[in-house]
Amino acid sequence: MCMTTKESCTDRFDAMLETRGVTRRRFLEFCGAIAVSLGLSEAMVPSIREALAESVIGKTEGALTPVIWLELASCTGCTESLASAETPDVATIVLELLSLNYAETLSAGAGFSLEEAKEQTIEAGGYLMVVEGALMEGWEGNALKIANEKAIDIVRHTASKAAAIVCAGSCAVDGGWQAAVPNPGGAIGIQPFLERSLADGSFTYEPNPGGLPPIVNVPTCPSNPEHIIAVLVDVLLVGKLPELNHLGVPSLMFDQYIHDNCPRRGHFENGEFVYQFGSEEERKGYCLYPMGCKGPQTKNNCPIVRWNRRVSWCVEAGAPCAGCANANPTKQGYNWVDLNTPFLKRFKNLTIGDISVQPALVGAGVAGLVAVALAAHGVGMKLTGRTKGGADFEEVRAWDKKHPDKAIGVAAAAATSEESKASDAEGGDE
Repeated sequence: MCMTTKESCTDRFDAMLETRGVTRRRFLEFCGAIAVSLGLSEAMVPSIREALAESVIGKTEGALTPVIWLELASCTGCTESLASAETPDVATIVLELLSLNYAETLSAGAGFSLEEAKEQTIEAGGYLMVVEGALMEGWEGNALKIANEKAIDIVRHTASKAAAIVCAGSCAVDGGWQAAVPNPGGAIGIQPFLERSLADGSFTYEPNPGGLPPIVNVPTCPSNPEHIIAVLVDVLLVGKLPELNHLGVPSLMFDQYIHDNCPRRGHFENGEFVYQFGSEEERKGYCLYPMGCKGPQTKNNCPIVRWNRRVSWCVEAGAPCAGCANANPTKQGYNWVDLNTPFLKRFKNLTIGDISVQPALVGAGVAGLVAVALAAHGVGMKLTGRTKGGADFEEVRAWDKKHPDKAIGVAAAAATSEESKASDAEGGDE
């Protein structure tokens, strides 16, 4: 905590930011973005500002929180997304006040010295472990090795003394696109891997033997820098984990469907859709649901937080939502690629053995088979003579004929009345 008053902390922190080219107004905008990411109202901005100022100034007067950022099987997209968030980058300024002891992509050092820094950090304990990329279990763990060590062993060892683990991006959450069928490298998310390792006795969490470190899953591909910064602020600076749902995902960031806040929602309600790219409907900004948009089945606050300094996001830029926030670390094979491909089709493919087909094609095939079966049945009935004969058609019920005054329906009453008159006429002639 800050050793001085709140006013002194915030003033000192504002001055620190200004020396790095960040105005007080810009910092308040940053605090507002954090509030949005955490699902809080703008009324919480002053509280977030004070918490950041107190925590950051307090840590500069004491020890910085160490961070180990593991880069596993990935494209480094989450690191790139975070590193290029804004210029000047308020997020980076906050992160600079943390001790990023190990990060293969961002570290200036390399080789033995970098690996030694990681080992010293693990030995001391109490660090934050950030994981980017999927863990590869294939070929007895030899599918991914770093510094001649299996990644599966690195993850177990690093997690053993971590204060908390942040899985940055869908790859780290459940294997992501690398876990897509056929998944030859055995890609898996960090949480299911540690749960399995805990069950088979190959992993022990030293601060709590028999349990796992606190794990925060932050999906999307790549992870949104606003989400990562909000989680880091919660875990490191505010001193608590964000509220998590049953999947270990921050519920305030991923509690609403993208469709609920989509700017094209009005076109959906009006039945105005895009059926072909380059069409007049696309130029008018109609709903992209027929083009494979996964917004109605994907939970994320993309329409609110957005990307690129909160300028735009996928649907606003004219592309259907690919559903990259769909992640489930509890079920193997529920990665967003297997769930949502092909991205520009309304339905995912149905896989039967090695064959993948669209449900619409299966439905058309079934309908065709039923039509053929009905036609064959009709031909068979005709050839066997079963369509001939049958009971005579009764134009008027027998009861109505006998009780014309109580006949049901105008036609029935008229028919029975005519028959009655004809009968009386015949009787009169006699």
